[in-house]
Amino acid sequence: MTTATPRPPLSTLRSLARLLPIARPVLPRLGLGAVSALLASLLALGIPLVLEEVIAGPITSGDPGQLVWGAVVVLALGLAEALMVWLRRWFVLAPATKVEYDLRQSFYARLQRLPVAFHDRWQSGQLLSRMMQDMSMLRRWMAFGLILLIVNLLTILIGAALLFRWHWLLGTLFLVFSAPVIVAGFLFEKRYGALARQSQDQAGDLATAVEESVHGIRVLKAFGRGSHALKKFTRQAESLRETELGKARAIGGIWFWLVLLPDLAFAVCLGAGIFLIQGGQLQVAELVAFFAMATVLRWPMESIGFLFSFTLDARTGTDRIFEVFDEQNTIVDPETPRTIAVPRGELTFDDVHFRYQDAAASEPDLIDGAQLTLRPGETMALVGLTGSGKTTLTTLPGRLYDVTGGRVLLDGVDVRELSLAELRRHVGMAFEDATLFSQTVRDNVLLGREDLVPGSPAADEVLREALQVAQAQFVHDLPQGVDTVIGEEGLSLSGGQRQRLALARAVAARPAVLVLDDPLSALDVDTEALVEDALREVLSDTTALIVAHRPSTVTLADRVALLQDGRITAVGTHSELLRDSEHYRHVISSLEDEEARLRQREATL
Repeated sequence: MTTATPRPPLSTLRSLARLLPIARPVLPRLGLGAVSALLASLLALGIPLVLEEVIAGPITSGDPGQLVWGAVVVLALGLAEALMVWLRRWFVLAPATKVEYDLRQSFYARLQRLPVAFHDRWQSGQLLSRMMQDMSMLRRWMAFGLILLIVNLLTILIGAALLFRWHWLLGTLFLVFSAPVIVAGFLFEKRYGALARQSQDQAGDLATAVEESVHGIRVLKAFGRGSHALKKFTRQAESLRETELGKARAIGGIWFWLVLLPDLAFAVCLGAGIFLIQGGQLQVAELVAFFAMATVLRWPMESIGFLFSFTLDARTGTDRIFEVFDEQNTIVDPETPRTIAVPRGELTFDDVHFRYQDAAASEPDLIDGAQLTLRPGETMALVGLTGSGKTTLTTLPGRLYDVTGGRVLLDGVDVRELSLAELRRHVGMAFEDATLFSQTVRDNVLLGREDLVPGSPAADEVLREALQVAQAQFVHDLPQGVDTVIGEEGLSLSGGQRQRLALARAVAARPAVLVLDDPLSALDVDTEALVEDALREVLSDTTALIVAHRPSTVTLADRVALLQDGRITAVGTHSELLRDSEHYRHVISSLEDEEARLRQREATL
């Protein structure tokens, strides 16, 4: 599984501007935060002007009374500056977290809407790192980095202009020796931008490795491959470490110039100031005030490198987040959806073709012209050899994937003409690989019943019936019964228990069409027989398409469809196909061999 190929990056300004629609509601408060920060900087710039007056007046004249007033003014300016800093934080903290919240909500909603094909291509760790790491970093940048970058740049411009107040030569020298910072910043952006993107992508890969190892911990322990996984993780962590060191070296390089150049400017300006004082063109008080002003400007100038790198990180994070927002969603509601008031449950595959996006052009379609009709209330078993396309065919009625040719019809209506919400009310699914959520048993089973009030008598009755059909009464032996939180992905349960809960979830949804992709494969033979008996009652008025991997599952069906090389090559009862189809006999024989091996294994346990 790989991530999508990144698009060519936008400029930093254009990339960050994509956050504007989300941030627009909180811009007034962010603006007030910026104004507070700017006022704090202006107050700091006012202190050197007061110092000039104090040195030229009270200190030179020796009047201690006036000196006290000078100290009071400096203290007042300092307190006012501290107040403005506090106001900046108060103004921006809540808006920045609101933007992060809205962005995270939109991102999660987008992940839910994007088709399964998207999730097939993207690593889960990459998506997690974007949702958590990148969005948290954008919040910090919006509340801190953006405002200080703007304010510090303005402070430098205003302070630089004030430096000319004392003497044009001092101001010119300071600016000339500080100007190379701009060149260093330009070179820094080119190098650091690439490293920032590489680092964040590698962090996503590392998150994927951790997630896979945690989910597959049983397999790794069973095969003694923990050290192998550790070596692979170490290589990835080392690559990330090298990239982070590259970022640190780039930041160290820009900091070298940001520290060196102002110090060099100080030294040159000190020599020039002494020369001007000796020539009578400058007073001592003016030189002290000049250096006090230059010292105030020292922090804004030094912070530019950090804030610049922070902004580039934010640009990279924005690019990574909008890569997901920019993904095309091919499975969407039609502009004018049709409705089926009372579904009968007739399901038709009309010359259906399907191929995956990454399939080579020379490869045939995985589903290559399938033609099949399930009558209302009929149970149809779908059989075929491994790789014939059975599972793929079952994903098409619910539009987990869209056909690439032909149509899937529900009661004569193309499923693409129904809204997704309505379609998935009418078509329910249970998969061989049962996925459960870190919720209670009750919540997992009633996942598809938004119409029921949790804890109501109606909901409890649906829950009881679904658990009964799926032979999942084991849940009553759990610590809190149906209110037991079953843990991440239900891994605390056995494979058969997970499958029974997934089947109960599909049954509880009460769809008109029920698609079951070998939902009983992890059950022992006796439990499977009980489930099949219960399913016969449930399926009496429900259209069902069941992928069968055991001959016993075929007995559930009214008819059987044989899938061969992506085509339905025969349809009939089990006895009819045994009589007329050699390929069907071969398929059933292979299923019987597999079932015999299963029974033998169960007998030895």
